[in-house]
Amino acid sequence: MTPGRVLVVEDNDRNRKLVRTVLEHAGYEVVEAATGEQGVTCAAQVDPDLVLMDRQLPGIDGHDALSLLRDAVATRQVPVVAVTAFAMKGDETQALDEGFDGYIRKPISIRSLVDQVRGFLEAPAAGRETP
Repeated sequence: MTPGRVLVVEDNDRNRKLVRTVLEHAGYEVVEAATGEQGVTCAAQVDPDLVLMDRQLPGIDGHDALSLLRDAVATRQVPVVAVTAFAMKGDETQALDEGFDGYIRKPISIRSLVDQVRGFLEAPAAGRETP
């Protein structure tokens, strides 16, 4: 049994491959999408336990994709973590204020990624209603 299914929404092939490789090695099932639109569609189809979402995506960005996930009954309870190269003061607070459940900075730390994912999967979905 896998520890969970993680949907990675990332337009950069190398970043997607890195996350997939690390998480699969840890036993996670990884599903991938390269755009916000693909991520929203994929989330509805594969029932992920967690979504790792780049904030800057072609087409709809991570914030708009998050809004669509929160609007859909099937995905509104799925934790969505912002993954971003924006590391300026206040960016993490902004992502959390937008409704993301967590924040991972790029470049992604291979050493801490599995622990971060595990932590997000174990944390209660703060502030969201039960359907």
